[in-house]
Amino acid sequence: MTSPQPPRARREPTERTFHGDTFVDDYEWLRDKESPEVIAHLEAENAYTDAMTQQLKPLADKIFGEIKAHTKETDLSVPVRMGDWWYFTRTIEGEQYAVHARSPYQDGGARPDPQPGEPLPGEQVLLDGNAESQGHDFFDLGDLTVSHDGTLVAISLDLAGDEIYDLSVREAATGNVVDDAVRRVGTGAVWSADGRYLFYTRRDEAWRPNEVWRHELGTPAGRDVLVIREDDEEFALGIGESRDERWLVVMIGSSTTTEAHLLDLAEPTGELRVVQPRIAGLDYDIEVDGDRILVVHNGSRVDFDLAQAPLATPGRQHWQPVMTGEDGDRILGVDAFAGFVVVTMRHAGLRTLRILDKGVDGTLGEPRAIPVEPELHTLGLGANPEYDVDTVQLALTSWLTPSSVYDYTPATGELTLLKQREVPGYDRTRYVEERLWVAAEDGARIPVSLIHRSDVAADGSNPGFVYGYGSYEMSFDPYFSASRLSVLDRGVVYAVAHVRGGGELGRRWYEDGKLLAKRNTFTDFVAVSRALVDLGWVHPDRLVAEGASAGGLLMGAILNLAPELYVAVHADVPFVDALTTILDPSLPLTAGEWQEWGNPIEDPEVYAYMKSYTPYENIRATRYPAILATTSLNDTRVFYVEPAKWVQQLRTTVDTDPDRPILLKTEIAAGHGGRSGRYDGWRQVAFELAFLLDRLGGHEVAE
Repeated sequence: MTSPQPPRARREPTERTFHGDTFVDDYEWLRDKESPEVIAHLEAENAYTDAMTQQLKPLADKIFGEIKAHTKETDLSVPVRMGDWWYFTRTIEGEQYAVHARSPYQDGGARPDPQPGEPLPGEQVLLDGNAESQGHDFFDLGDLTVSHDGTLVAISLDLAGDEIYDLSVREAATGNVVDDAVRRVGTGAVWSADGRYLFYTRRDEAWRPNEVWRHELGTPAGRDVLVIREDDEEFALGIGESRDERWLVVMIGSSTTTEAHLLDLAEPTGELRVVQPRIAGLDYDIEVDGDRILVVHNGSRVDFDLAQAPLATPGRQHWQPVMTGEDGDRILGVDAFAGFVVVTMRHAGLRTLRILDKGVDGTLGEPRAIPVEPELHTLGLGANPEYDVDTVQLALTSWLTPSSVYDYTPATGELTLLKQREVPGYDRTRYVEERLWVAAEDGARIPVSLIHRSDVAADGSNPGFVYGYGSYEMSFDPYFSASRLSVLDRGVVYAVAHVRGGGELGRRWYEDGKLLAKRNTFTDFVAVSRALVDLGWVHPDRLVAEGASAGGLLMGAILNLAPELYVAVHADVPFVDALTTILDPSLPLTAGEWQEWGNPIEDPEVYAYMKSYTPYENIRATRYPAILATTSLNDTRVFYVEPAKWVQQLRTTVDTDPDRPILLKTEIAAGHGGRSGRYDGWRQVAFELAFLLDRLGGHEVAE
């Protein structure tokens, strides 16, 4: 049978000239999302992908069934107390979205133990995502914020996938809408103390959150008051509320510099006051703790320290040291409670916590760890909306430990398991999680998480799957995944390469993989891939790779650097036309990215460096592995046009054959995270895994 022919977009040369260098782009015309010709081309790509992957449907269906079988579909979260209510969510078998509900708190009463299908006494449904999503192909809940007196709830919804939300205010008890005047907002909604006003954010034309507004309930949106606007295009803002519900917190920041403002929610029409005016390179975050603030900052150490200052005089000159870390320990944040403080940090490359007890005079004691297992864990705070509590909710997971919720009592050190995610058919003893260290090109030691079945040995015969990201100081921390079991159960060795550009080993690890050191991210990943083969974990002809967003840029770069290492690559919402994007400040998010990648408009060295690695400009005329690029039409972070252009250029340049197809799949009703419903999401993941596992010969679960 003759294989179908891939779509060929017409060529329309467009010249882009900077610093004396001209690049001719044949496919820039695909950027016009409103063009019927563009939509027809994307639909033709989808049809081609469907035809080329038709034989994978039984495998994709099987993987979908495995994910479903490993999921307790009707389930509940651990109820969390806030004020006079216990808040929780329900999931229901056959339903795509969660139901958000609450039941009354009885003074002195124990946490309720809700059962599937059985409503609690006095239970109120605040939002049923399944009802709200009716008639829409996409649904995302941005905010669900209850007023301080518990009578009203502010809800923001995105029904397109473009991360623009419509805001409504409803009666908590009845669901009746009392105000829906505010439209097209960003995320973040904070109530004034009296419930009369609601604070929210708006974005500019480049999709940057740049304004905070105040809305008076029951009035037209045209009467809303601008609270603060950020004009510097490299900075964005966000809002939150202090745990004691006293303060609106406005954080304005770039990737290197921040500035915090406070507003008394009891005086919502008052003025913001700045904590510490921005100083280039000073990165800080704050937590209000009674009459003082706690500050996590890099003013004295690259990996941040914890300080405190009086709330009345919060500026940097009043910051007094509280806690520092060992070399490589990255302090990430701080949360204050009435009797103790919790510090979130990275230690030995893992996300974990430290507790600081408060003395009767408010002085903070020495930090102490919370002993948990397993070794490769991720430990963080759970939902803790109340300030005056004796216990704190913790969340623990690992590559092989399903998400677990604990109550921790700092006064006694007691750790009580409240709930561990139930995974039907899962036997943890069948698997192993371990850490490797791999030498990079320049000798740096790269941590690698390795997960595999316990009967798999490093004998050089195994199929392998390596994942990477490596940007924005984001860390790919251990977490449990039901879909990953479908990979492991087929005898695949699953590896996560914690490459430079991420934050696993602190701020320096990040800085060694950004700007003019960005190539380290790519060469680190290649070094890990080669090591998996050299150490015998993976057969040299049985390795696939996957990455998303900036990790999709990583996939494009490693394809150009070492295409011979992989039999297949999945690049999800891939940032593969990075230079074109970063050269256009009118595009969403571009200006704010200059501190991550550099500004190639102003700096010819940055331009030349980016052009040396950006995937679209560096495709080679050689044999590439099979490639699947996935994207979403409404993605506002990485436009669909990047993978659409990239796929065309790949087909034009590389040595292709039907055994190694280059495919593009575009979700028409989705955003940066793909489809929104859980079953739709599982279908999407199952298809992507089927594409990769097929290349590894992994149709059947190993016995």
